[in-house]
Amino acid sequence: MSLSPSRKGTVPFGPYRTWYRVTGNLDAPTPALVVVHGGPGSTHDYLLGLAGFAERGRPVVHYDQLGNGGSTHLPHADADFWTVRLFLDELANLLTALEIREYVLLGQSWGGLLAAEHAARRPSGLRGLIVANAPASYPLWLRELAVLRGRLPDGVDETLVRHEDAGTTDSAEYLAAMRVFYDRHVCRLRPWPQNLTASFMEIHNDPTVYRTMNGPSEFHVIGSLRDWSVVDRLPSIVVPTLLITGRHDEVTPASAQPYQDLVPDVRWEVFEESSHMPHLEEPQRFTDVVAAFLTGLPPRSTAPRPATVEHTR
Repeated sequence: MSLSPSRKGTVPFGPYRTWYRVTGNLDAPTPALVVVHGGPGSTHDYLLGLAGFAERGRPVVHYDQLGNGGSTHLPHADADFWTVRLFLDELANLLTALEIREYVLLGQSWGGLLAAEHAARRPSGLRGLIVANAPASYPLWLRELAVLRGRLPDGVDETLVRHEDAGTTDSAEYLAAMRVFYDRHVCRLRPWPQNLTASFMEIHNDPTVYRTMNGPSEFHVIGSLRDWSVVDRLPSIVVPTLLITGRHDEVTPASAQPYQDLVPDVRWEVFEESSHMPHLEEPQRFTDVVAAFLTGLPPRSTAPRPATVEHTR
């Protein structure tokens, strides 16, 4: 169960607002755990359980990325408004606005790629990186997703392809076939946890960002991210890194392998009973693994200095 927030609100981001929530004390002697959610176009809700790390004396920061949840919605923004750079700037702005001098990033799914891109820029305040259930390359991931789709029960992928070709991905038949994939490779719990359902409902209520950057589903990526990769930036990550995947994850071992191969200081934990949401599917082991990683990081400096992150807005 998540703890009550000690602070929440919005910070200005240019003419927009970014919603945030803090659990614990940002002046604590341990670097803050800043949680970067997936999507793009999802919300913090499905990761809210991570607020429990505040019980261990570590402040936890959640936020909703621009376009969804409690942050400014822009349903009429042009497609070229939604860029990786926009969300990197938003993260940098949040760190500055909350005066977070030292921090660990935990990025889940798309948030893992965003966090890796941020880390590759070597911000001075970053002390560790957790990449959970994130491919390193969309082109590589799409090849792997095709393999997973081919293993679905007879007729399911044919139904998906038929609606994708026809542009009828909003149909009930497509959604039912999509759920077959999701129940295997996104979350294997029955029923889905309430917070996960809440995040998916947020995407449904305003799909602007998700459909523009990703597409109509997790496995049919036809948006602006379809050619994006962080592989060439991974050697620039200099902080200790924890890589997390699930045995049944839509992020297959091959699509996560570049992190293992190219990040200088990385360790990889595979959750045998999980798909894309080990923090929900194996919560106790997830907590233990992340807690051990956080405990092993260097202590906070005695004279912290502000994080120097790229910020252009």
